[in-house]
Amino acid sequence: MGRWEPDARGRMTRAALELFAERGFEQTTACDIAERAGVTERTFFRHFADKREVLFDGSESLVRTAREAILAAPDLPPFDAALVGVVAATDLLEGHREHAAHRARIIEANPGLRERELLKIAALADLTTEALRTRGVAEPAAALAAHSAVAVFQVAFARWVAEEQRADLATCVAETAAALRALV
Repeated sequence: MGRWEPDARGRMTRAALELFAERGFEQTTACDIAERAGVTERTFFRHFADKREVLFDGSESLVRTAREAILAAPDLPPFDAALVGVVAATDLLEGHREHAAHRARIIEANPGLRERELLKIAALADLTTEALRTRGVAEPAAALAAHSAVAVFQVAFARWVAEEQRADLATCVAETAAALRALV
C-alpha cells in the first residue's frame, strides 16, 4: 500500500493494534507501525507524539464532546448534567466496541499504559468539574458530581467491552448510574 493512500491515521491505528497484539506493546516501535501502515516514520510522528498516543487517539474529542454537552444541558442537578456529558461522549465510541475492547486489553497488559489511561480519565473528570462550575455548581458538589459521573463511565465502559455484555454503551451508562443511585 502506498504512503499516499487515504486514511493514514486510521491505517496507523489499525496497524498499531495488530502489532501490539502480535508482539506486545514494548516490542513494537513507531517504525514498525509506520511500515505496517504503509507510511513513513516521519508521517507517523506528524500524527502521533509517540506510540502510546495511538491508543489514546480521540481522547481530546471525547473530553470536548462531554464538556460541550454539559454546558448545553438543560437545568439539571449536577450529577445528571455530568451524565449528559458522559452519554454524549458515548456516541463517539458506539459502533467501535471491538476496537475499544482490543485497546482495553492492550492497556490492561501494560502498567505504563494503565497510568496514561488514568491521566486521561483524570483530565475528563477535571474538565467535567470545570464545566459544572461554569454552570454555577459550587464545590464540593461540582467535583463530586463530575468524579461520580466519570466513575460511572469507567464501570459502564468496562461492562460494555466485556464479551458477555451486548447492550450499547449509553444503556450501560444508564444502568450503571442507576446502580450508583441505588447505593447512595
